[in-house]
Amino acid sequence: MQNIKNKINQIKELLKSWEYAYYVLDDPIVEDSEYDFKLNELKQLELEYPELITADSPTQRVGGQISENFEKYNHKFPMLSLDNAFNDNDLYDFDKTIKKETINENYTYFVEPKIDGLSISLIYQNGIFIKGVTRGNGIQGEDVTFNIKTIRSLPLSINDKEDYFEVRGEVFLSKKEFQRINDERKKNNEELFANPRNAAAGTLRQLNSKIVASRKLDVFLYYYLNREKIKTHSDSLDYIKNIGFKVNPLGKLCKNINEVIKHISYIESVRQDLDYEIDGAVVKVNEFKYYDDIGYTSKFPKWATAYKYPAEVKITNLKEIFATVGRTGKITYNAILEPVSLAGTTVQAATLHNAEYIFTKKIRVGANVKVKKAGDIIPEIIEVVNDEIYSNLKTWEKIEQCPACGSDLEIFSDEVDQYCINFNCERKIIKSLEHFVSRGAMNIEGMSIKIIEKLYENKIINNVTDIYNLKSKKNEILSLEKTGEKSFSNLINAIEESKKNDASKLLFGLGIRYVGSKTSKLLLDKFKSIQTLMSADITEIESIHDVGPKVAKSIQDWKKIDSNIILIQKLSELGINMNSLKQIVKENKNIKDKSFVITGTLSKPRNNFVELIEINGGKVLNSISKITNFLLAGDDAGSKLDKAKDLQVNIINELEFLQMLEGNNEN
Repeated sequence: MQNIKNKINQIKELLKSWEYAYYVLDDPIVEDSEYDFKLNELKQLELEYPELITADSPTQRVGGQISENFEKYNHKFPMLSLDNAFNDNDLYDFDKTIKKETINENYTYFVEPKIDGLSISLIYQNGIFIKGVTRGNGIQGEDVTFNIKTIRSLPLSINDKEDYFEVRGEVFLSKKEFQRINDERKKNNEELFANPRNAAAGTLRQLNSKIVASRKLDVFLYYYLNREKIKTHSDSLDYIKNIGFKVNPLGKLCKNINEVIKHISYIESVRQDLDYEIDGAVVKVNEFKYYDDIGYTSKFPKWATAYKYPAEVKITNLKEIFATVGRTGKITYNAILEPVSLAGTTVQAATLHNAEYIFTKKIRVGANVKVKKAGDIIPEIIEVVNDEIYSNLKTWEKIEQCPACGSDLEIFSDEVDQYCINFNCERKIIKSLEHFVSRGAMNIEGMSIKIIEKLYENKIINNVTDIYNLKSKKNEILSLEKTGEKSFSNLINAIEESKKNDASKLLFGLGIRYVGSKTSKLLLDKFKSIQTLMSADITEIESIHDVGPKVAKSIQDWKKIDSNIILIQKLSELGINMNSLKQIVKENKNIKDKSFVITGTLSKPRNNFVELIEINGGKVLNSISKITNFLLAGDDAGSKLDKAKDLQVNIINELEFLQMLEGNNEN
């Protein structure tokens, strides 16, 4: 048995060295076929002697683990975010702060690319990888260990045998792998990922680790927490690199802030040549001994900052302008562009909003245009290039008929948008159905726009009530291409589950003009049921704070249509909940009667925080004013943060908000 154990260990060490050369050094030393042969040899030995399988075996990377959900894990040390710098002056101000806290001391900086991915914490025990945890809210993350183990550049065992070893980094997808995944999804008629970061985040949260393994995630490590035996950040990176971790090669030690600025500029100059996305550079004081003196805020360390690069701008040709119609009948104009690589993805289209937008920017078909990604996600046309081509192009003219049904379009007196007002417009019906089943409304999982289109085209559904009769259409649905028993069963279960939703979700799903998700909640808080709302007069509705006459008139107009009232009756008869389920579960004295504005990127969707505030007796506003009690600010908070500072509104981060929730409650 000892001979078998020795042989297994020899193969594991050999495979480990080959993986390191291939995935970390990007310098393969054997052919793929030789690697596969040795891996299969190891698999066979482990099949014969399963008691010799260890957690660090290369065979344990392949995936296949299915999780029902991800367990929460409390970080031993908070995973703080970083403050931002946007120009050289911001960096000089950052340096002044450091100089103030380290008087008469010699300090240096370390600069490295800011990888556009998903932050992760990796924990090892006695040299063996035992846990991978997402950042989450900085205090608590999700245990994604099985998914992390599929990352080939990550060592499953290291030569540091400490009882507790923690290192942090960024999980990402290469541009090449991102393109491959989207090409595959396109062939399968699946929704495309917007960018590599979204794809990496979605992959890491996959419940099936076999899917994760197929997507070839990668990771750069940048922060070593066991700092007792190491004095500087640069030394810590050298250390973790020497024991097998992948460290970004563009990191550089800089003597002063001018060298920092120079290296940040260099990283930006090579940004487009990298096979991974970056959105800036991170600057850290290199010497650990100054960290406590420089200090921390509750949100970020003051000894580091993230320099954000401006959005990339490219010039391309606008080939065509076309219009689409939404669920309300609103016409949206879109541009087809000559494909151009922008911020790591190939951009072929951009929204042009409405005709007024096109006229204002003097956009013409055939023009060369400057394009950027708003927030590095949504393609946006900044302006046309006034060149020789442009002067010979015809002025664009807006359409007058609906692109879906051909009906005449209308413009309401107080708006610039065009609308199709034909109730029987097919595209409006399909988009209305899509809205009804969406996450913010009835949240019927599995009912994508493609499923809706298929059911509509086959005359299986025509309106929202038909959704709740799909159980009786089993044979018809199963006869459709790519529809199986399990998919059908999951869909029916999701439909049945949606009947229990709070009535505010149904009200939002009905698509009444101006009645958004927040307004739906306000209305149901007041009237308690949809039937009561439908019986209310316009004065009662418009008297609600944050509702007003515009919304009230829209509801009044909607309920004047007999078919709409019949729709409410049918939905009620089908067992859909018509009542508000909201009750204040607990009134937290820190939250009760306080007003909050939420801005920036938080660890969970905005609605999660809205619900937490509301069930604890507080209310959420859309804009900052003197009456606002708190601004809950996440990353990239923007103008609301500036206004809150000007008005001296209390600014809290997610951690501080959670601490408020944990305060004394009034029952």
